[in-house]
Amino acid sequence: MAAYGRPQLLLLLPCVCLCGFGSVLGLKAPSGPAEPPNPPVLRAADPPVKDAPAAAAAAAAAGASQPRRATGWKLSEEEACREDLTRLCPKHTWTNNLAVLECLQDRRELLWNYKLNLTTDPKFESVAMEVCKSTIAEIKECNEEERGRGYLVSCLVDHRGNISEYQCNQYITKMTSIIFSDYRLICGFMDKCKEDINNMRCGSINVGHKDVHSQGEVIACLEKALVREAEQQDHVRPIKEECQKAILRVAELSSDDFHLDRHLYFSCRDDRERFCQNTQAGEGKVYKCLFNHKFEEAMSEKCRDALTTRQKLISQDYKVSYSLAKACKLDLRKQRCSLDTNLPRAREARLSYLLLCLEAAVHRGRPVSGECQGEMLDYRRMLMEDFSLSPEIVLHCRTEIEAHCSGLHRKGRTLHCLMRIGRGDRSTALQTLIQSADPGADYRIDRALNEACESVIQTACKHIRTGDPMILSCLMEHLYTEKMVEDCEHRLLELQYFISRDWKLDPILYKKCQGDAARLCHTHGWNETSELMPPGAVFSCLYRHAYRTEEQGRRLSRDCKVEVQRILHQRALDVKLDPELQKRCMTDLGKWCSEKTDTGQELECLQDHLEDLVSACRDVVGNLTELESEDIQIDALLIRACEPVIQAHCHDVADNQIDTGDLMECLVQNKHQKEMNDKCSVGVTHFQLVQMKDFRFSYKFKMSCKEDVLRLCPNIKKKVDVVICLSTTVRNDTLQDAREQRVSLKCRKQLRVEELEMSEDIRLEPELYDPCKSDISRLCPNVNFGNAQMIECLKEQKKQLSQRCHQRIFRLQEVEMTDPELDYQLMRVCKQMIKRFCTEADARNVLQCLKQNKNSELMDPKCKQMITKRQITQNTDYRLNPVLRKACRADIPKFCQSILNKANEDSELEGQVIACLKLKYADQISRLCVEEAAAQEQTGQVEECLKVNLLKIKQEACKKEVLNMLKESKADIFVDPVLHTACALDLKHHCAAITPGRGRQMSCLMEALQDKRVRLQPECKKRLQDRIDMWSYAAKVAPAEGFSDLAVQVMTSPSKNYILFMIALSVCVLFLVGLLCGRITKRVTRELKDRPPLATENPH
Repeated sequence: MAAYGRPQLLLLLPCVCLCGFGSVLGLKAPSGPAEPPNPPVLRAADPPVKDAPAAAAAAAAAGASQPRRATGWKLSEEEACREDLTRLCPKHTWTNNLAVLECLQDRRELLWNYKLNLTTDPKFESVAMEVCKSTIAEIKECNEEERGRGYLVSCLVDHRGNISEYQCNQYITKMTSIIFSDYRLICGFMDKCKEDINNMRCGSINVGHKDVHSQGEVIACLEKALVREAEQQDHVRPIKEECQKAILRVAELSSDDFHLDRHLYFSCRDDRERFCQNTQAGEGKVYKCLFNHKFEEAMSEKCRDALTTRQKLISQDYKVSYSLAKACKLDLRKQRCSLDTNLPRAREARLSYLLLCLEAAVHRGRPVSGECQGEMLDYRRMLMEDFSLSPEIVLHCRTEIEAHCSGLHRKGRTLHCLMRIGRGDRSTALQTLIQSADPGADYRIDRALNEACESVIQTACKHIRTGDPMILSCLMEHLYTEKMVEDCEHRLLELQYFISRDWKLDPILYKKCQGDAARLCHTHGWNETSELMPPGAVFSCLYRHAYRTEEQGRRLSRDCKVEVQRILHQRALDVKLDPELQKRCMTDLGKWCSEKTDTGQELECLQDHLEDLVSACRDVVGNLTELESEDIQIDALLIRACEPVIQAHCHDVADNQIDTGDLMECLVQNKHQKEMNDKCSVGVTHFQLVQMKDFRFSYKFKMSCKEDVLRLCPNIKKKVDVVICLSTTVRNDTLQDAREQRVSLKCRKQLRVEELEMSEDIRLEPELYDPCKSDISRLCPNVNFGNAQMIECLKEQKKQLSQRCHQRIFRLQEVEMTDPELDYQLMRVCKQMIKRFCTEADARNVLQCLKQNKNSELMDPKCKQMITKRQITQNTDYRLNPVLRKACRADIPKFCQSILNKANEDSELEGQVIACLKLKYADQISRLCVEEAAAQEQTGQVEECLKVNLLKIKQEACKKEVLNMLKESKADIFVDPVLHTACALDLKHHCAAITPGRGRQMSCLMEALQDKRVRLQPECKKRLQDRIDMWSYAAKVAPAEGFSDLAVQVMTSPSKNYILFMIALSVCVLFLVGLLCGRITKRVTRELKDRPPLATENPH
């Protein structure tokens, strides 16, 4: 203990006998039973005045030079002290010199000389040996001290916390109070710090010159210089190491009673009365009370500065805090926090090292006493409350504090200001501080956060126990919700920025995943780091293993995966909470997304510009997007926006903890439900658009088709290109009636889902959207993209489209007619009718089925109208009627192969093939289409030619399709484009009030044709008459589809009588044959009955 400088407590013993000096000290001779000395009644609330009257200075000096009486001399009898004694000290203390000394501390030079004489005479030690005889024997260190040099009492002062003997305890307490009144009375202190006192200009050290610095100010000056030195990079006047140790040792010895820190005592006298009047001195209680009120408005600046200096000393050496050192003494030894011989003593004693070591033990589940954890909590809160207690932050962040955060030092606001702007070196210092304070374990440690979020915690997180680590997680879950307040939002994000950069700062994550991290990521202890696996890389390692399949190797435990998903959900709220994303994408964020500052917009912006990002950023954004495709709940903002839809339509999928893209698929399928709001719709559509950039961004598609993509579509990355590649392969295999499909069954199923999703929004098909952008802005500026409304608008405006757009729309219609499931509008509008009429129909024959049931009384009017539109579309070009095209497929390559050979796949063949068919059909079908071939192309003219010449068509399949067209046109004039064009004016004049459908408008025109009073347009009249003839022909040759149709055909046939006669004749013949057969069987039966029985043998 002598290495740190002890108080050389030597009392003057002028007389030989102890009895005499005992009377001077107010103690009785030890010849009889020891009695406790008369303790001073001076209360902590009654400090003496700071300065004595100047007039008493001479008297004090004279009193000091007068010879002292050997026995019975009392300080109260000195003339220089009498006035102050009467004014300041209780009367019952006047007879006790030590009580008077304590009462009149630092009042007069007479008192100072008296104390100096006490501490320079080695005979004083004999009193301590008598008073503390049993205590010395118990304390080994003190019993071994060399006698006669004054070190015995110094040792007793060091161990005063272990003294149980009442008389000795009182005696040492009085001596401690006297010694700490002046730095020159402390053993060895002046020798070790003499040079530093002069260099720092902390006051005079000449014994003859006594000023205000002699009463604690010198030590305070050195303490400030010590803490200031730690906050400066260039140490102009460094304090010697032995003096540093002496300063910290003095602070440590004064840690239990704030009276012993003279500078703080005088600075905080009034504040102690104001805030801590009922706090008993001793065991550091007054210090802690004052610390807790440090930032109160009523706290004086002088006291606040003194308290800050004391706290800074504690941060340099935890032993300066009596309560912390006492409470955690055994735990430090148990957790081996003081046995690292590789660390210098200065670092080992730092508060941050102590906290990190003990926090590591707590996080590992090792026992740490509740008393120690309580002290740790107080000092962790203290570090977060005042940034100046961390010298690294003061050193690295001085410029930022002055420029951005000045005046915010109270209640942790400066620290949060630094968190907000934290980058580079200061970020490292902040990260170290936050790891030491560990606010993730208890939000109350961060006072600024606690005060800002109090209302949110009381409402949104009231079900969670106060101080539970889940409070922070609860606050994150309510980020950007109505319950969150702005100030809390800012403080929370500022703290989470640093917690997200070290996985260990989330105590729940660390608890659940420490085993997995050690097994899979080769991590070390809580407060240990590795260059190969820094803290920021550990979480990346964990989430890579979190989404592995069993075939891919080792996976996380279930509990750890749940926590990893929770962190991913939180990080998705703000790009700043994803360290890797922010690090690699800082340049791209500034380049592409500087204006996207709203919640969630930055990540969306990066996804939109994925092709433009630098390689490192593109990889990070791609990996995150791929992860979202598997677990869309990572996008917490989207999930919140879609909550109504999820609850109404997708709750079963959402409740499944193992999400494999099902939830997003459900949201897409229900994108147009009434519960869908604009935010959710925009978010889902955006994610669909992002998925188009890379097929890996669609988890289910990737898992179902990755092998097919590698085999059939190598080197293709964009999802839309992959879908086209695979769907083309499927289509070719189907058309060619291949024995075995090259695309696997599971991929074909998922491919169908992707095709259906793409058909809903033109933006999901870049090959269609890009050529039609100008047409969209020109022809459909106010039409929504969703629900295939934009595609429908372009179809209706097809004749006005640009050439490229027209080609793409025609190709789209061709695909939709071949596969009606891809016709989003048709499937949406007729969804219920398909369930009613076409449940057993093949998916590719849905439109054909709907057409057959179009005139049913149960048909929905909207669906019927949509079917009519599709019929009109089919009749504008033979290729849009796949059934007709298939029936006549032999003629197209036979007569028009030269056109097909010259054609480009991207160019539209409309017109050329039709013209070819006109010419060839004219030649081959007995000049059926000569007029049409000679005329310019008109919409539906080939079909018109075939209808007119129905009876002359030889191919049965082709004839059947033409009959179907005639049957359909009879039901609605809109299906017959030639007739509709010819009769457009007459419809407007005579049938405007007639509702389309069920042949009503056609009946109206027929009635007008028969009414001689009505004059129709010549072309309309001619076409109507042609239709009557066509229907008559069709009735003659069309095959009967049922018994009723057969009966009608028989009754309307010219050979009706002949047919009926033949039927009657056939019935008669059958009757006669039956009658004859009956007669024969009857005679055979009679003969069998009349036959005599056979003779039997005699049994005998």
